[in-house]
Amino acid sequence: MSRQLFKSTAIVGSMTLISRILGFVRDMLIARIFGVDVATDAFFVAFKIPNFLRRLFAEGAFAHAFVPVLADYKEQGSKAALKLFVDRTAGTLAVVLLLMTLIGMVAAPLLILLLAPGFAWQGTQHELAVLMLKITFPYLLFIGLVAFAGGILNAHGKFAVPALTPVFLNICMIAAAIWLAPLMDEPVVALAWGVFAAGVVQLLFQIPALMHLGLMPRFRMGYNDPGVKKIIGLMLPAIFSVSVTQINLLLDTLIASFLAVGSVSWLYYSDRLVEFPVGILGLALGTVILPGLAKNHAAEDTEAFSNSLDWGLRLVFLIGMPATIGLLLLAEPMLSTLFQYNEFSLQDVHYAGLSLRAYSLGLLGYILIKVLVPGFTARQDMKTPVRYGFYAMIVSLVLNGVLVFPLAHAGLALATSLGAFFNAVLLLKKLWQEKVYQPVSGWGLFVTRVLLASAAMSAALYFWVDASWWNQWSSGERVINLLKWILIGLVIYTVTLVLTGLRLRHLTVVKGKGENKV
Repeated sequence: MSRQLFKSTAIVGSMTLISRILGFVRDMLIARIFGVDVATDAFFVAFKIPNFLRRLFAEGAFAHAFVPVLADYKEQGSKAALKLFVDRTAGTLAVVLLLMTLIGMVAAPLLILLLAPGFAWQGTQHELAVLMLKITFPYLLFIGLVAFAGGILNAHGKFAVPALTPVFLNICMIAAAIWLAPLMDEPVVALAWGVFAAGVVQLLFQIPALMHLGLMPRFRMGYNDPGVKKIIGLMLPAIFSVSVTQINLLLDTLIASFLAVGSVSWLYYSDRLVEFPVGILGLALGTVILPGLAKNHAAEDTEAFSNSLDWGLRLVFLIGMPATIGLLLLAEPMLSTLFQYNEFSLQDVHYAGLSLRAYSLGLLGYILIKVLVPGFTARQDMKTPVRYGFYAMIVSLVLNGVLVFPLAHAGLALATSLGAFFNAVLLLKKLWQEKVYQPVSGWGLFVTRVLLASAAMSAALYFWVDASWWNQWSSGERVINLLKWILIGLVIYTVTLVLTGLRLRHLTVVKGKGENKV
């Protein structure tokens, strides 16, 4: 069990790492070619809306509603019943996504007005954002079907193809920035066309793997199918519960549109750096742990369910702590190395660094949510995460109003971070109180070791790294020195863990009632 979980998490994490690296290449090109101005702010808003809906309806809510129901069919039904369920779900989902896409394209001017009202003061910026939103909105249709295909593959233990799929978004946007942008009257619009093309490519990439499983869907309408009805019933609350952080980020964009020009872009670039560890660890753990938890719940193995959660939480703490420290203490050096070229100025590095530090404080919270929410959704309990998500969103909104005045855009990022932690604490407390999650022994010593290693890493980076050096170096020197200090920090962290007695066996999953215990 442990070996398979580690292997699956490593597969998803490594595929996600490839995607994130290409994502940084993409963002470096965007910063170098387009800089930070009204046009880039317009694109990031236009891209954020379908991307937000993708996470809200497709990858987030749909995955958490679909995978547990699919697990029930796998455990209790025949292959024919499973195939019929897949066909009807595919047809119903496709119709819903198509309608949403058409409505979104027609309502694009209103959506931009609602979600970035500050653009209304800049007529050309508003019109440009509307044009790009109409181009990017069909991405929701394609990526929703990609999430459906990925759910099927993940439930069958085929994690590599869904994890690699996001790579094609970055490839298409890079190609559009390099080759299409110079041909257009408004170069930034090329990025929107790159997003559209990526949706098509990502969907086509899933087809061979589905055919290999014998689950390539035939699109059939299935509103009256019991399984489809169950998914719809679970999705409605899940839409909110799994996407509170994304809602908060969207609200950040709304408020930032009223702040200084560049605020939306500074938040975007800092969020991209935080998304790197969240994607590699949080997405990998959430993707791998959900099918396993759903299977444990279907088999009524409560011990294995709790132990899988414990394993996930230990990994979050073990890897999330050094990632938080690195983002906090190396914020400006990272931004300078990745983005400070041509149109992206030293001032942009400084202001993006402020919001990056604020976002980094919530990194553990963001990742914990991705591990804890499956503890509810795998048991088909969507109401509890909804309630806590709503509380967290209210807290974030109140903090936005309080912090935006003294801290500007960085206050918005800090409010989102604090809201994420509040959400994670509520989720963990509930699982603990209901005895769904019961910690395995050894947490006190484990936490002590991680904190000692974190302190040693923090001291080394704080006293030896001077952010002012980075502005004087060439791009090559920045890359070499950044990699050097990241490596030094990780070595100090790892050596301290080993010296204090941490071993791999301390991360082993204790097996459930149906297996031999470790």
